[in-house]
Amino acid sequence: MFDLRIRLLGGFGVQAGPREIADGEWRLRKAKSLVKLLALAPGHRLHRDQVLELLWPELDAQAGDNQLRKVLHEARRTLDPDPTATYRYLESGERLGLCRAVTWVDVEAFEDAALRARRAGDPAAYERAIALYGGDLLPEDRYAEWAIDRAEALRFDYLALLVELGQLLEARADFDGAAAALRTAVRADPAQEDAAVALMRVYALAGRRHEALAEYRRLRAAMERTWGAAPGPAAERLYAQIRTGQVFQPELTCDLWEQAGDLRMLSGDVSGAAAAYTCALDAAGPGPSGSAAVRVHRKAATAYLQQHDSEAAGPQLRAAEEGLERQAAGGDRAEAGRVRAVRATWLWEVGRYAEAQRVAEASRYAAERYGTPEDVAAADEQLAIVHHCRGSWREGLHSEIERFGAGTGGGADEDARLARIFDIHCCIGQYHLYGDGLKDGVEGYARRTLDLALSRGARRAEAFAWCLLGESLLLQGRWDEAAGCLERSAQVHDELGGQGSALPRQRLAELAAGRGDSEAVAAQLRRGMAAAAISPLAQHAFGRLYATAAFDAVERGEPVEAARAARSASAAAAHYGECPSCTALLYPVAAEAFAALGDADAAAEHARAAERVAGLFQSSAWSAMAETASGALAEVRGAASEARRRHLAAVRLYGRARQPYWAARSKVRAALADPRPSADSGLLAEAGATFEALGAERPLRALAGGAQHVGRR
Repeated sequence: MFDLRIRLLGGFGVQAGPREIADGEWRLRKAKSLVKLLALAPGHRLHRDQVLELLWPELDAQAGDNQLRKVLHEARRTLDPDPTATYRYLESGERLGLCRAVTWVDVEAFEDAALRARRAGDPAAYERAIALYGGDLLPEDRYAEWAIDRAEALRFDYLALLVELGQLLEARADFDGAAAALRTAVRADPAQEDAAVALMRVYALAGRRHEALAEYRRLRAAMERTWGAAPGPAAERLYAQIRTGQVFQPELTCDLWEQAGDLRMLSGDVSGAAAAYTCALDAAGPGPSGSAAVRVHRKAATAYLQQHDSEAAGPQLRAAEEGLERQAAGGDRAEAGRVRAVRATWLWEVGRYAEAQRVAEASRYAAERYGTPEDVAAADEQLAIVHHCRGSWREGLHSEIERFGAGTGGGADEDARLARIFDIHCCIGQYHLYGDGLKDGVEGYARRTLDLALSRGARRAEAFAWCLLGESLLLQGRWDEAAGCLERSAQVHDELGGQGSALPRQRLAELAAGRGDSEAVAAQLRRGMAAAAISPLAQHAFGRLYATAAFDAVERGEPVEAARAARSASAAAAHYGECPSCTALLYPVAAEAFAALGDADAAAEHARAAERVAGLFQSSAWSAMAETASGALAEVRGAASEARRRHLAAVRLYGRARQPYWAARSKVRAALADPRPSADSGLLAEAGATFEALGAERPLRALAGGAQHVGRR
């Protein structure tokens, strides 16, 4: 039960026990500001020097310290007038703080609820999170430098939740609910184009054409007032579609439903996309035919296959194929190639890999002759996955490099589609880096791939090979060698436009976090985030990047910052989608962070996610991550023996995976999980020797200094 409840959203308010503290009770303005600062701070803690700099920047150290003592006394007196309860709520020392055990802050509750909503994808969870946003952060302090950035971030997250809720409800055909959420967003920010366009589409889908047109006019006026600019192409295109339907026709409804499905696919909500495509077919009437019906059936089959539901995909795929057969000879050959690609996906989903490869090759042939560059990229990606399923990915990739390098002067390698192709190869490469029976050959394979890429002038393949080699060396604990390879990969990617550099920069940040160089971590993550924003497969990149940010925060002893990174990862997943295997590191790190904060529910949620990933593939490393997450959950539940057992299991699994850093880290956690004074000194000594050999300075310092928590200085 929280005894101290602090409200910051919509205005400052404090309730201490049953007593609501009136504004007039704060005799000193700076005492109130101190409580606000601590409520917003990571872990509700700030160093004294930080407080002095924020509240009295103009004073020297002695004068500032005198003022701080007065303000601390007044803040304590206001929170609890009882002289015997001096430290009940407010702790002092070198680091000032609010007592976490009894303190609830609405900002923290809102951020936690937003994370849970995005992980669950449930409209009711979204509504609970949105209800916690009582208004913008501390409107009375809107111009204070310490509040501006946080206020903007919270407001952005609130608006994003409203748009995401609107899209979830739209995909479920709850147009009234979707419109209500989106109207709330545009009232809060009239120039919010994403929300306004979504609201136009919802009105149109509901047959409320005049309201959709009025929303466009309102948006245009708001954008001209705010930005001096007109709405973008998406808004203009949708407006033209709605305006030209003098009477709202079923064909237009079908088209809008298809657009809703496309947006759901982009955001990773494949279940909502399948529902939207089904509605599009229903809106077109009984027995829809023609190219539009073929296209929507194909998209519906794709959405079902992304849920691994081959049974539901089958009828949609057959309908698309039958529609093609009814078309005149020489019909849309590009669309025929796309349908063939979906058939290849269905074949490998049901385990018919040889047939899948033949059909995928035919699909690529059609894409190259009749399709768009996007079709060719998708066909190449499809063939890579088929090779992976057949166990011939390595040979297939070398065959692709031979083909890419065959163009005159390496011109084929400049095609933008190759960025997407090698992104999917990077994702598949993770199975080989972490998979039992595969990882041991990755280093040699990466070197052979590099030789081939250099000989063929295939620069994207070269960048990929440098990265794969660097990753293999990193996981083996050969950090100095890994750094050079990863830096070379990032350099080649930068020379090609930077689009694919997110992974090598993420791995360089991971290496820096292991060594304890948080400044280097931040620099690499900034560049990695920029690359991920323009990557064709951002869903693979953002989870890794935020996982690394969370890992570094945990190692710094800042679990609140780690939890914030986990929340950012969930927001990125809601926007871009998420690859569970690429996001694997996030789950144990987030479980550890939330456990340190005493949040057993959030720790359990991430422990379950880690277990799901471990079930995807035969991998000691992913199983080790699941054990680590379960160990953190046991810690927060007070089950010391269970926590130690889980961490020792992770030690064995990481050892089998030949990942010395993570094995050593689990040894430390196993030793410290036991609260008895006779913690396993042998485990700590072994971990220290590994950290020293690797050059992992921060955890080595923590051990030497007798740290009581992993990663704390």
